Amino acid sequence: MLSGALREHLNLPHSCKGGSCGTCRVRVIKGSFAYPHGRPLGITADEESEGHALICQARALEDLEIEIRDIRHVSDVEIKSLPTRIEKMRLFAPDVMGLLLRLPAIESFAWQCGQYVDVMLAGERRRSFSLANPPHDAALLELHVRRAPGGAFSEQVFRTLRAGSLLRIEGPLGQFIYRPGERPLLLVGGGTGYVPLKAMIRQVLETESRRDVTLFWGARTAADLYEDAWLRELAAKHKRFRYTSVLSDQVAAAPHEHGFVHEAVIRKVAGLAGFDIYAAGPPAMIDAVRAALPAQGADPERIYIDSFDYAHA
Repeated sequence: MLSGALREHLNLPHSCKGGSCGTCRVRVIKGSFAYPHGRPLGITADEESEGHALICQARALEDLEIEIRDIRHVSDVEIKSLPTRIEKMRLFAPDVMGLLLRLPAIESFAWQCGQYVDVMLAGERRRSFSLANPPHDAALLELHVRRAPGGAFSEQVFRTLRAGSLLRIEGPLGQFIYRPGERPLLLVGGGTGYVPLKAMIRQVLETESRRDVTLFWGARTAADLYEDAWLRELAAKHKRFRYTSVLSDQVAAAPHEHGFVHEAVIRKVAGLAGFDIYAAGPPAMIDAVRAALPAQGADPERIYIDSFDYAHA
């Protein structure tokens, strides 16, 4: 259902595309559907019996009439399918590769910080990757690809793709977008959930003059914090930017915190009600942020999330 809507340039609410975060929940008013892989984790049997569905996993069996919370049309951004060429590849970490993609010179491509693109694969498959660079730096598109054992695209990145290889992308997609304002920003990233937050950091520090930004980046080990040095240099350069790294598996020594990233936020940040909070990372981290931060005073209406999950092939 979601893929059909995106083909018609209807950017319906969604995030993880794996059926766990619940962002794409709708109410089905008319028509039938099925879940090819079984009912997803993000919806209960009671919710399903009440007519709700997760459109990222549901397959329509006939024409449907649905009720949704929000809709963004192509007038916000134009969704395009474009060829790209890999300009440069950089190994950030043993399992994370950076790609810089060059678009055709005759094509324009506009997006908002936080959005992602789909890399199109054979057999109508696609893989989603957030854009790490902000729209004002649009000469190349920056993607960070984490290697997934047996992954249809990530294995190509680490084994066969080279600078000069051609890819086709579709985008921009997603509703996890940066909202300009004057309230301080609190960014919470887990693993490669850091990627869309990097775009937001650059957007604020390079184009805005007053907004404060605080980043908490959580990972299992120090090696997974593959841009840690760059972030510390950035914090030393900009008084408005603060950065805390958090390790969950490795025993943390200075300058890293130890534990889960949302716990470090609670320990170190006072007055959560005053922040606009953007969180991106694995579903377990997102669930913890949703539950723990409002309990400590954060405004739920000011928490914006992007759940990173593996979608079914």
